[in-house]
Amino acid sequence: MKKTLRNCLAAVAILAGTTGAALADLSDILAAGTIKIAVPESFPPFGSLGDEGEQVGYDVDVAKLIAENLGVELELVPVTSKQRIPFLETNRVDLVIATMGANPERAKSIWFSAAYAPFYSGAFAPASVEVGTVGDLAGKKVGLTGGTLEDLELTKIAGDDVEIIRFGDNAATMSAFVSGQVDVLVSGNTLAAEIGEKNPDIGLERKFILKDSPAFIGVKKGNYDLLQWVNVFILHKKLGGELNEISLKWLGQPLPVLPTF
Repeated sequence: MKKTLRNCLAAVAILAGTTGAALADLSDILAAGTIKIAVPESFPPFGSLGDEGEQVGYDVDVAKLIAENLGVELELVPVTSKQRIPFLETNRVDLVIATMGANPERAKSIWFSAAYAPFYSGAFAPASVEVGTVGDLAGKKVGLTGGTLEDLELTKIAGDDVEIIRFGDNAATMSAFVSGQVDVLVSGNTLAAEIGEKNPDIGLERKFILKDSPAFIGVKKGNYDLLQWVNVFILHKKLGGELNEISLKWLGQPLPVLPTF
């Protein structure tokens, strides 16, 4: 009986050791000389297929910067939203940099770094339009896509003197704003970035943030050294201005203050 128990305990110990060794922590990545990072498959401007057939975007630039600072080769792994956590849990990637928000449910499965990118809903307009708060929307025509998070949030807090014009999809909302049918655009920052990039003459500015839900880097549970390194990396690139440059490049907006843990 005792011998059987000892054999069982030994087997558990071996299994635990094997499981631990399989985790791609910082030392494993440095030894292998390669890091696999999940990025958005098709979610511009954070990640999508570029004109030359390779992934481009905000998250891709961050992934490249991480590999450069680690001194290792980068293997990009394009993923859909549903693939992000499973790919990390099954060791198909070492990190997930794919506009992923942090919440208590996801935190049951993986670890999160400090925020590295802004992802929010806000009010956008040319510099000539004086808007700084929801109250300043009074008397103005505000365009948004009906039924979206932006619609729900603004409807809750806007006064009766705000004219909210709802459109059927983002394309219609974009067209209405660009053609001057509305004074202010309320949308996600990705749509605003697309409008700003295609219509630089408008001089689009972020006026205020309606709902903030920044993006965090996903790290597999147990990879403590890698998580610590990623947090130092994010801090270093905030202070050095590299993340601000990436935000200006892809979102057309300066990097806002982002939360940390």
